[in-house]
Amino acid sequence: MSGAGGEGGRLRDRLTEALKRSRADYAEVRFERTRASRVAFRGRRLEVASESVDAGGCVRVLFKGRGWGVASFTSLEDLPEMLAAAEAVSRAVVLEEPITLAPVAPREDEVVPEVDGDPFDIPLAAKRRYLEDLNGLMLAASEKIADTQSTYYDERTEWHFANSEGTWLYELRPEIGVSAVATARAGETIERYHDSVGLRRGWRSVQGLERMFTNAAAMAVKLLAAPSVKGGAYPVVLDPRLAGVFVHEAFGHLSEADFVFENPQAREMMTLGRRFGSDIVNIGDDGGAAGLRGTLPYDDEGTPTGNTRLIEHGILVGRLHSRETAAKMGERPTGNARAISFRFPPIVRMTNTYIEGGSGTFEDLIADIKLGVYALDMIGGQTFLENFSFSAAHGYMIRDGKVAELVKDVVLAGNLFKSLQSIDRLAGDFRFNQMGGGCGKGGQVPLPVTEGAPHVRFAELLVGGEVGAG
Repeated sequence: MSGAGGEGGRLRDRLTEALKRSRADYAEVRFERTRASRVAFRGRRLEVASESVDAGGCVRVLFKGRGWGVASFTSLEDLPEMLAAAEAVSRAVVLEEPITLAPVAPREDEVVPEVDGDPFDIPLAAKRRYLEDLNGLMLAASEKIADTQSTYYDERTEWHFANSEGTWLYELRPEIGVSAVATARAGETIERYHDSVGLRRGWRSVQGLERMFTNAAAMAVKLLAAPSVKGGAYPVVLDPRLAGVFVHEAFGHLSEADFVFENPQAREMMTLGRRFGSDIVNIGDDGGAAGLRGTLPYDDEGTPTGNTRLIEHGILVGRLHSRETAAKMGERPTGNARAISFRFPPIVRMTNTYIEGGSGTFEDLIADIKLGVYALDMIGGQTFLENFSFSAAHGYMIRDGKVAELVKDVVLAGNLFKSLQSIDRLAGDFRFNQMGGGCGKGGQVPLPVTEGAPHVRFAELLVGGEVGAG
């Protein structure tokens, strides 16, 4: 670990001295060093067992009336040359509308979170054995398990940031995760089930995951015999995982201000003060929530993160910003300028997006539903402005207020505005979902994010499946 002293102090001197020599009106540089390990099994075959170190930086500069100049480098020896190259690019781009940056107070800070067991104290061979044992649980679960995919990874990034306004920041950014995919087969029918966990913590946080792996195999087998849901409009309850992903995909991306500013149709749609949902709907994005994958004290422009309220009691009240988009729209920076690595400039991204909980239990939500659908987890989906389509990993029919038979091929589709206004109950069981994976945008994927939600009930949603009566 570099930190502020020793090697870290020398690195700080090099970065700040380079910025002092810049002729640009604004300049910043990030430097990152990431140590990582990864293990992956496919069936009984070990596919990957590796350790790696990656290091480099990204410099951005801005001259008044000109565009951004951006350059990445993998050796500090190249910093002066790349700074000059970025300056040349910025000067070459003449803009009719000048770029300005919303003010952020300069600061100095060093953030080193505690982790429950440094993964790099654990030999790679021990990580391999642990994952092999977990993977073996899926293989042994049933003769119908045709294939498995299991992955373990850990990372530790030392992140340094300096700008020409006097900010200097250092963070240690840990991440660790495990995923399980089970594929079951019976004749021509094939079903897959996936589960994962991802955390900004340490080795001990991913111990005791045996149940996750056995459940993945069990669900893949159960889905073989499950019928497809009958298509139609139903009262629908989403579990916290699917509800969180729904909020992220269907609404969160619409809240990213670069998309709003650059898209006239989105700008007209995302007008502050517009009603989006029912009175009980409250949505936000909290980059400061403790211990989550999307949590960081500062974004990649050096802006402090925080809890940004997006919808309050159904009304649109905010959006997510970089310094540039905040200045363009006359609003405040929210700490949502993020990059997946030093090879990319920061763009507006979510952190930990959530819909607040209400009161009561899951059983309360379904008690008065005569015929409905309980949809769980997420396979995939797509959105286009206010229209969305999501595939749940699986579901259950709700009959006479009780959870009934397992169903598959549960596809939810609709209009975002109508759907948010259709939310009529929120359970009091809110939680952030500690899943792995990541968000993609602008060629930058996977970005660590988190979603949070309670059980959410929609009075009516369109459910795609087999055509027929329920």
